[in-house]
Amino acid sequence: MRVVVFSDSHGNYDVLEKIMERHKEDGDLFIHLGDGEREFELLTYVYDGKKLLFVSGNCDWGTDKPDYDIVNIEGKTIFFTHGARFGVKGDLNIAKLYARKSGADILLYGHTHIAMTDYDDGLYIMNPGSCGRPREGLPSYGIIDITEAGIAMHTAEI
Repeated sequence: MRVVVFSDSHGNYDVLEKIMERHKEDGDLFIHLGDGEREFELLTYVYDGKKLLFVSGNCDWGTDKPDYDIVNIEGKTIFFTHGARFGVKGDLNIAKLYARKSGADILLYGHTHIAMTDYDDGLYIMNPGSCGRPREGLPSYGIIDITEAGIAMHTAEI
């Protein structure tokens, strides 16, 4: 199972389409971590057969989407959020607490526009960076592979 994760596209539909085209054959689930609801909604029409999930970010004004969600796939639980609500620009303690209380194996968050992966006492953690407005380096997104052997994750530049 391959999960493709993107965040903070901020109106840049073209970059989302580039990621989708790159992974249309191997991507099983696509998760957008907020600040890009308008372009994400367009993706749901263009890629109607793909499983796409979205949470709202602090720049997705007037949305009815939640700012965090939980999905269970391949026996693993993913807690995903934009992160503003959980103060991820300061530290990850609150986000980790919510993820752990939810029984999550994986925590995904955005908001900082800086890509990172980590592992903390049984919890895989990823920020895919920003595919629309990176603060460091090139635009990026994340890839998570869930197999019988375990979980592997990394970020990729566009």
